[in-house]
Amino acid sequence: MSHDHDHTEPPTEIELRVKALETLLVNKGLVNPDTLNKIIDTYEHKVGPRNGAHVVARAWTDPEFKQALLLDATSAVASLGYTGRQGEHLNVVENTPEVHNLVVCTLCSCYPWTVLGLPPVWYKSAPYRSRAVSNPRSVLEEFGTHIDPAVKIRVWDSTSEMRYLVLPQRPPGTDDWTEEQLQELISRNAMIGVETVKVPGTRPEAD
Repeated sequence: MSHDHDHTEPPTEIELRVKALETLLVNKGLVNPDTLNKIIDTYEHKVGPRNGAHVVARAWTDPEFKQALLLDATSAVASLGYTGRQGEHLNVVENTPEVHNLVVCTLCSCYPWTVLGLPPVWYKSAPYRSRAVSNPRSVLEEFGTHIDPAVKIRVWDSTSEMRYLVLPQRPPGTDDWTEEQLQELISRNAMIGVETVKVPGTRPEAD
């Protein structure tokens, strides 16, 4: 579902239950909070996003894979070995000079875990879920992403039936880079659409 186009809420009931369960397990000595934080950090920042970066870098360097990815993302991603729950029904949307894509889940936090890991806290927050639809350009500015006014911003509403991954634009000056080098440039946020991909040290410009 695409939307071409503020409010703050208390924690949901499920968030409160999870926090209560975590506190109980920690207090009983059944869970080490430091270990738990390391596991969460691994899935949020390392394992999942590295899979997604591999997918994007392969699409940048392999036209046949890119075509397959845009036609049937679930199968194309599975061909690289990335399968599992929260990775089904995947759709990849490509950024172009004319269109910038942004992903949100307006109802909860539907998200492609197999290629992005665990969803970040801000992705699940009520302000992001509402403002990404009502004022996406402002949200992007808050992430430091400046999109040219002539570029259309397309917002995709992720659901349990269809999850989205953004295929960012390949930055200029990387034509001779290897797939492995390109992977290091690609962040989780760029694959959600709140950031763009740039070569470190280049002067920021409007996209």
